Amino acid sequence: MALIRTKDIRAMRPDDIKLKFKELSDELMHERGVAAMGGAPASPGRIRALRTNVARIHTIMREMELAEAKKAVEKPKAEPKPKEKKEAKPKKKEQKSTGKKEEEKK
Repeated sequence: MALIRTKDIRAMRPDDIKLKFKELSDELMHERGVAAMGGAPASPGRIRALRTNVARIHTIMREMELAEAKKAVEKPKAEPKPKEKKEAKPKKKEQKSTGKKEEEKK
């Protein structure tokens, strides 16, 4: 099993990518089942290649998902919102101490 190149995955349509991901995941599950039952795999490097391909496709799918989410968030930000002025809170008046409490403490 040859590794699928990143540029080949990016060239696929999103539906094709999902289909390929499902296909490879099922194939990987089957190969792991055969290995767990104690059977000798036809090619020892097949599980590793399948894992690599599944991870690569999953990464690209996630990148595409994040790019779509970023586009969706950026659209509402294009409209300027009117700025609201904050009301100034009145400052507390400082009480003048008579000095009696300070003298008592000493």
